[in-house]
Amino acid sequence: MSTSEPIAGPNPVPPSALAPQPAGVRLRPMVDGDAAAVLAIYGEGIATGHATFQETVPDWPAWDGGHLAGCRLVAEDSAGVLGWAALSPVSGRCIYAGVCEVSLYMAARARGSGLGRRLLDALTAASEAAGIWTLQAGIFPENAASIAVHRAAGFAEVGRRRRLGRMGFGPLAGHWRDVLLLERRSATVGAD
Repeated sequence: MSTSEPIAGPNPVPPSALAPQPAGVRLRPMVDGDAAAVLAIYGEGIATGHATFQETVPDWPAWDGGHLAGCRLVAEDSAGVLGWAALSPVSGRCIYAGVCEVSLYMAARARGSGLGRRLLDALTAASEAAGIWTLQAGIFPENAASIAVHRAAGFAEVGRRRRLGRMGFGPLAGHWRDVLLLERRSATVGAD
């Protein structure tokens, strides 16, 4: 596949989700050529100790295989990729085909810019165009910025998974961590 073509898949990103962004930033579908930047930004998130239980950055085939082929976006400026958003299935059972988990990661240089919200809004529009009716996110309670972005985008806290996993690295290594479960139900897909 060419590095300039969108990653093929059943869930194309609608053009309306890719409207021009202010200050030279644009949102576009993720392409294979973004792999290094996507994984580097994921690594920055891992390094915070408040983004994921995962300790190491996976290789591209592993990352690619864990995310839907469509509904993948990056935000970029003239200096490169600033952040990315993608969806993962929550289950292989057909009844849950319209339920996906959100991954949203911002480069350190773009955090606090409001770009995460724009990426999440565009991902939501893309998910609805693909027939997805529920988005969920699992977020550490200490990640206040991510919680705020998701709430501003219409996600509601539906639960707290207590002591869900033991952190294997970082400042909280060895500690059991809670994870908040946030969810956004589409008002248009599956609303019948």
